Amino acid sequence: MRRIAGIDEVGRGCIAGPVIAAAVIFAPGQDTAGFTDSKRLSAERRRVLASRIRSESLAWAVGRAEVSEIDRLNILRATHLAMCRAVAALPVSPDWIKVDGNRYPPLDCPGEAVIGGDASVAEIAAASILAKVFRDREMQVLDRLCPGYALGVHKGYPTRLHVDRLSSLGVSVSHRRSFGPVREVIDRSSAP
Repeated sequence: MRRIAGIDEVGRGCIAGPVIAAAVIFAPGQDTAGFTDSKRLSAERRRVLASRIRSESLAWAVGRAEVSEIDRLNILRATHLAMCRAVAALPVSPDWIKVDGNRYPPLDCPGEAVIGGDASVAEIAAASILAKVFRDREMQVLDRLCPGYALGVHKGYPTRLHVDRLSSLGVSVSHRRSFGPVREVIDRSSAP
């Protein structure tokens, strides 16, 4: 039986924190009911399904790219790096990979990019759930390490609250300096 890994990421559109990717290979005959795009699920449902993925799947792994890598490489290349790290961390090798989106990362395994795959391919949906749960936990930690920005609330996305706090508090170590709203704050603070 062919081992198919699904891959997805979370955090590309954020202005703070890492980008997190997950890879999931289902066990033969595993029940995949209820797996869909993580954005369509409540936080509690994602946690329940993530626990199920970790305990029932044949293999799963998480990869990441740090803020410094995002700023140095650009977000697409950093996302692909996180995906490659997730696949490299799998305890078993896949035979085929399905990646959410329209670009296939530079992986040594054959596969395909699937637009809307997080809503249509169970393995990709599971990866999106796992990545979201891991990144949300990470943002709770960053919220404690960088108080005042409400990172645990908006998860690093450029909401009005986040941009207001960024403007008033300045740039933290968790912020992506290459992203527009952060760059604007840096430019304003360095202007004469």
